[in-house]
Order: sequence, then C-alpha cells, then structure tokens
Amino acid sequence: MPLSQLTELLDENGVKYTKIWHSRAFTAQEVAASAHVKGKDLAKTVIVKLDGKMAMAVLPASFSLDLSLLREAAGGANVALAAEAEFRDLFPGCETGAMPPFGSLYGMDVFVDTHLVYDEQIAFNAGTHTELVQLDYKDFERLAKPKVAKLVAR
Repeated sequence: MPLSQLTELLDENGVKYTKIWHSRAFTAQEVAASAHVKGKDLAKTVIVKLDGKMAMAVLPASFSLDLSLLREAAGGANVALAAEAEFRDLFPGCETGAMPPFGSLYGMDVFVDTHLVYDEQIAFNAGTHTELVQLDYKDFERLAKPKVAKLVAR
C-alpha cells in the first residue's frame, strides 16, 4: 500500500498522523535510527504463516518475534516465518519488507505485541523504505483490529 493509499485510509477515518521521511533503510533498527525514532516506538511488521495462511505479527523494532508465543496466541496453529517470495505479491505498491501493519486491507489477521499497547503513539513503515507514519496507538487498534498478545520473550 503506497503512502497515498495509507493516508487516504487514515484521513477517511479522522486519524491524526505524522509522515516521517528518512534515509533509505531496510532493517527495523536502521529505520529507527535514520528516522530518529526509538526502536521500542517503531512497530515492525513480520509476515508469518499460521496453518499455511499469511498473517501479520506487529512488534517493537527492538524485539524479535517468539514463534512459540505466537503459536499460543493463535490457538496452537502451526506457525512459521514466511519467506519474502511467499508474500511479496500480496502487497501491491509496497516495497518488500515495508508493508504497513493493516492486515485487514489484505485479508490477513494481525497480532500485536503487548509492549506496543502501552505506547501512546507508534510509527511504522508506510509502504517504502523511506517513509514512516506515526499515529496514536488507539487509532491503529481501532482500524487494524489486531489480536493483542505477548509475542516477544522479554
């Protein structure tokens, strides 16, 4: 979803947000540093397979996904990380690895780590490796309708 489609969705739903441009960066930690956003405040989207169906796990950039915790949250599903080749075409207009965490737009379930729930605001990739959007977590939760669960071991 290119930035224009994302901002259209946010505008249509009365969401206040900030666009943040940064130097081209690929890893979540590089993005956080380039955009001058704390790693714990940057939400990264990890694409996973739950019983063969694609889903999103959203967690702070400074953490790693614990697949066993996601398995619990998903009710015992068979869980695996998805390879880029498996999901690249599911996000038209997005650069691979820069998908925004709005799974409902792509027919995917979204799981969000409990750490992000306590943040007043979150920032996330907006479809490219040079753009972020920052908004209130409450607005993200209202639009994305994620299942909140502990997804990281720390």
